Amino acid sequence: MADAGASMTLATISLIGFALLAGFYLTTLNALWTLISVTVTAVLVSQLLQKLRRRDALTERRVCVLVLGDIGRSPRMQYHALSLSKHGYSVTFVGFPGTKPHQDVIGDERITIIPITELKGLQVGPRVVSYVTKVILQSLQLLLVLLKTDVQSHILMQNPPGLPSIVVTWLVCGLRGSRFIIDWHNYGYTIMALSHGPDHPIVRLAQWYEQLFGRLSSHNLCVTNAMKEDLQNNWNIRATTLYDKPPAIFKETSVDLKHQLFMRLRPGDETERTAFSCRDPSDFSVTLTSGRPALLISSTSWTEKTFTIVVGPILLTLDTCCFNSLCVCVRPGKGPQKDHYRKLIDTLRFEHVKICTPWLEAEDYPVLLGSADLGVCLHKSSSGLDLPMKVVDMFGCCLPVCAIHFYCLHELVKHEENGLIFKDSEELSGQLKSLLWDFPDCEDEGKLGQFRRNLRASGGQRWDQNWDQNVLPLLTAP
Repeated sequence: MADAGASMTLATISLIGFALLAGFYLTTLNALWTLISVTVTAVLVSQLLQKLRRRDALTERRVCVLVLGDIGRSPRMQYHALSLSKHGYSVTFVGFPGTKPHQDVIGDERITIIPITELKGLQVGPRVVSYVTKVILQSLQLLLVLLKTDVQSHILMQNPPGLPSIVVTWLVCGLRGSRFIIDWHNYGYTIMALSHGPDHPIVRLAQWYEQLFGRLSSHNLCVTNAMKEDLQNNWNIRATTLYDKPPAIFKETSVDLKHQLFMRLRPGDETERTAFSCRDPSDFSVTLTSGRPALLISSTSWTEKTFTIVVGPILLTLDTCCFNSLCVCVRPGKGPQKDHYRKLIDTLRFEHVKICTPWLEAEDYPVLLGSADLGVCLHKSSSGLDLPMKVVDMFGCCLPVCAIHFYCLHELVKHEENGLIFKDSEELSGQLKSLLWDFPDCEDEGKLGQFRRNLRASGGQRWDQNWDQNVLPLLTAP
């Protein structure tokens, strides 16, 4: 039905174009032909708008979730889709293919994933030509994809990236009578400024674009109160704070599940024993091994920062003064020098420290977090106004965290309560030594144990309750 409607829409657009061209020619003849061409064009435009806005009994139960990025690497948008589905909405999920989304998203009958291609601009001439042509091609592709879908009651779009998706989504919502919601994760122009500098013309243009078209949405969500205030004070955009909250899949892992995961990740061996756990062959019970190494996890992108802060000074220091063993698990992510750093890891030799970079399915990641002893977060916001979702997931698993300081981090990490905040590699090195000095004895008695108990006691709101409280009213409002 959507494809048939799209074909009719394209045909009508073609007729409008023909009428305009004919009218331009005929107006050179006399006023009568001018009147006729204007009338025909007006009728065709009216028919086009009626087709684009044609609604049915299910329109108010359809929502499009849009991210101009890898769907599998957009957990918050996946959670939006799942929450919409739980409330009976049919979800059209538009984004780039790549990383496999969570199985709950793939297996949900109410969620339809529509993959779009990340296009490239012309590869000749100045870089600005390549960038401009990419934006134009991506705009046309996105416009066609959104117009081909059934009419949606709302389009919920992630920003960033917002170029060109904000203006295209606004245009489609205007043509089809849908309501437009922007979920502000950060500011796109601040990310561009990291590469080009804040005063670069293209950065200034991107800032103007976000500010102008961001005001045209029906509703706005954002990830922190600091961003909510910034949007209101600087851009006059009213937003609802929707903190990232862990879904129910993020929780402490049982000893048995830990053992199963460790068995899958270790090199081939027939014995039921790993560096962290073992299974008793007599009664098949699983216990954590005494004197086991601490498991530290850092889920981060592959950049120079990862290794100048973590691998270099910190691990060398810990290895030389290590009281026990330490296993550092770096979850593979993306980054400009991923292969280079993986080869570098293979060449490092420590006496007490082992670095592993396991490939994990999406379903295994929460299990690994729930099995770890300490998390390290190196996320540093380009705007200073968003929070690291990795830490949200860690806290859902009651995993204490050491996180690098930036403005508004205090909205999530409470220093000396659920983790520690550091400003440089020296401070982080000292924190790791103090937290892990007598591991595993400190697991229950030291600061590490206290942080974990505080996380358990705080409980905290989960994603579903948070979403129902803050987003559902926006969808049901008249």
